[in-house]
Amino acid sequence: QLVESGGGLVQPGGSLRLTCAASGEIHGIYRMAWYRQGPGEQRDLGADENVHGTTNYGDFVKGRFTISRDVAENTAYLQMHSLEPDDTGVYYCTALITTTTSTEDYWGQGTQVTVSS
Repeated sequence: QLVESGGGLVQPGGSLRLTCAASGEIHGIYRMAWYRQGPGEQRDLGADENVHGTTNYGDFVKGRFTISRDVAENTAYLQMHSLEPDDTGVYYCTALITTTTSTEDYWGQGTQVTVSS
C-alpha cells in the first residue's frame, strides 16, 4: 500500500514537503509519481521519477517542485516551494510496483494541500 503525508494549510509563497511510503511484499518499484487534483478538476501529473533516476514534471510546476526517492526505503518525496492558491487540491502518490505475483500501479488515498492566506 501507499500512504501519503505532509499535506496541510500553507500561505501563498510557502513550502511543503510531501512523503509517500510504500509497504508490503515489494520486489521493486519502477516508477513513483505525484499527481494533483484540484476541486472539480482531473488529476494532473506533478512529477515522477523512474528507477533510473529520470524525472519528469508537469507544466504547472514551473521549476517550483522537486521529486526525490529513497529507493532503499521505498519512499518518495515532493518538495514544493512558492506555492500558489491554484496548487490547492488533493495530492496523490502512485507507484508501479512489482510483487511476487504481479506488476501494477498502486495509488495512495491522497493528502490535502490548501494554499490560502
